Amino acid sequence: MVLHYILRRLGLLFFMMFTLSVFTFSLSYLFPGDPLSNLSGISNTSFSQTSELQEKYHFEDNYLIQYFAFLARIVQGDWGLSFASGDSVFSHIIDLFPATLELSLYALIISVVVGVPAGIFAAAYHHRWPDKLVNSTTLVGYSMPVFWLALLLIMVFSLQLGWFPMSGRMGLLYEIPYQTGFILLDIILADFPYAGMAMLDALHHLTLPTIVLAMYPTTVLVRFTRESMLHVLDQSYIKTARAKGLNRAQLIIHHALRNALLPVIKQIGLQFSTLITLAMITEVIFSWPGIGRWLIDSIYQRDYPAIQGGLLAVSMFVILATIIAELTYTLFDPLSRNQAHGKV
Repeated sequence: MVLHYILRRLGLLFFMMFTLSVFTFSLSYLFPGDPLSNLSGISNTSFSQTSELQEKYHFEDNYLIQYFAFLARIVQGDWGLSFASGDSVFSHIIDLFPATLELSLYALIISVVVGVPAGIFAAAYHHRWPDKLVNSTTLVGYSMPVFWLALLLIMVFSLQLGWFPMSGRMGLLYEIPYQTGFILLDIILADFPYAGMAMLDALHHLTLPTIVLAMYPTTVLVRFTRESMLHVLDQSYIKTARAKGLNRAQLIIHHALRNALLPVIKQIGLQFSTLITLAMITEVIFSWPGIGRWLIDSIYQRDYPAIQGGLLAVSMFVILATIIAELTYTLFDPLSRNQAHGKV
């Protein structure tokens, strides 16, 4: 049964990857300009260079052979050259993606630390003032646009109070050698005399983008955890335990918490994939040097090879994160395999 479930999920993964690869390959012909230039990133070529590129990209062959050649180049890391920089698109993605991943990870941590306890607290005091307070706050946060919240925090905490920087990932006073792409980890690994001050500066730059990015998934986790906890608290075994004289804390900690958090685990994984897409807006506003800002800049510059590679990288990561979240959830809740039977 477990193997059958995993194979079904892997089949879904391969189907989604196939659809994504076909769409990405088609973009070279859908974008304006020469498809050969859109694939390779090389424009204004001579006759001999054009002949070499046509042979490399199999432009004299049918679309099916071109597609398989495109897949081979994707696996090899040959994603073409950027029109704007002239550098490899794949190298840009490798350099920039850790910044986006770091920001999303920290936002997810904040969401879990704040959202899950708040949802449990609201469910414990159902229909009382703590529940109403959490619900009202969650509704406001859920309805607030990301870009508006970002600009509001910049205006208050950066321009008026001066507590946090309004853009960038690190101050100009510190030059951290690139090792992993995760700025806090790179500071630890660098081991230079001013590491403490550099760490504090990096945390200052990280605070506002993390808060903005964490707002939406936090509100989702609060509402989802609350509903899951209320559903568990309404079960017969909880009512029996309450009838035996257990107080609210004992009911939640010893009986309801574990079962209520099982669906939340899946939701946490799904919210992580959502954070990757929301990070694109946050990176643009805070000038965060991640793949989202680079992709938006590429769209403005009509850098078609970069757009193609950026969309492929982000979409692949979102699909993988979603599938991993599904598989992780089934490890903790075996009953979900039967409930998901027959679903794609």
